[in-house]
Amino acid sequence: MTSILEAPTRTHRIVFPFTAIVGQGEMKLALLLNIIDPKIGGVMIMGDRGTGKSTTIRALADLLPEINVVADDPFNSDPDDPDLMSDYVRQQLKENISLQVVKKKVTMVDLPLGATEDRVCGSIDIEKALTEGVKAFEPGLLATANRGIIYVDEVNLLDDHLVDVLLDSAASGWNTVEREGISVRHPARFVLIGSGNPEEGELRPQLLDRFGMHAEIHTIKEPELRVKIVEQRSEFDQDPQKFHHECRLQQEELQNNLVRAQKLLKQVNIDYDLRIKVSEVCSILDVDGLRGDIVANRASKALAALEARTDVTISDIRRTIVLCLRHRLRKDPLETIDSGCKVNKVFNQVFGLETEEY
Repeated sequence: MTSILEAPTRTHRIVFPFTAIVGQGEMKLALLLNIIDPKIGGVMIMGDRGTGKSTTIRALADLLPEINVVADDPFNSDPDDPDLMSDYVRQQLKENISLQVVKKKVTMVDLPLGATEDRVCGSIDIEKALTEGVKAFEPGLLATANRGIIYVDEVNLLDDHLVDVLLDSAASGWNTVEREGISVRHPARFVLIGSGNPEEGELRPQLLDRFGMHAEIHTIKEPELRVKIVEQRSEFDQDPQKFHHECRLQQEELQNNLVRAQKLLKQVNIDYDLRIKVSEVCSILDVDGLRGDIVANRASKALAALEARTDVTISDIRRTIVLCLRHRLRKDPLETIDSGCKVNKVFNQVFGLETEEY
């Protein structure tokens, strides 16, 4: 049995509205699809400095609707889904103890590059565990991020071991901490978003492959668009409240679309013939493993759900397949062709769309 309480009113800093961001369609699409289906596996965003990566990601977190969480639970447990509950909350339900539920904004965790493994995963007080016989667990950032977003700026500079930990938790939805024979496990289902500047180096291919999607963004060249971006930013800086209010209807419409798409996703179907062709594209491109096939299927279904459809079309696959495969291709150091062009070329060949313009 649960009782819903109102969360205390908080004043929070107004962030730039997601719907007001000009351009960067590839990045925005990848982020929205991961919100609809977190099992896509997160987004790696690579692009020039000053292209709005951090602004867009913070705007996305602010856009998301409030969720129900168990009050005073450090893991943001879902009162209705056992897979997203901590052991303590699950035990309370077994004992028929009433849960107090509050509404809370989706949490976004900024992971600092200097974070330690204990800070990320949590730590166990061995002395307390041995002397008092209790699992003295201090939750880390993965606990805070359950049912939310983890953002790592300059992820290509983060220690590889920590990237491994994040990707393992994002894939499994659980975080396990073990110290001296004592083990603690808690839900950690989140959307992992990494960003970086290619000039500072790439992630190792083994780690890059574990990100569901890879978006490339570039500095906008059109003078008119640049002027529009500068003007919007000036308006927002002068009066954030007014600017946010002017975007309220578009923000609410997109928010409602995301909620509807999350509910519709289970009903979306992708024909067997389309799945065969997606796998044929992956095979011709010599993509290692099956992650590419799985993510391409998931992403196209999420796009169909976003547009309120229950059947995936060739257009859905075309709009998402580059995001899902470009970072999984084997790189030839002597080749200058963009990996996205290569994916599009093979897609056209397999789907019989050689003459289609992109």
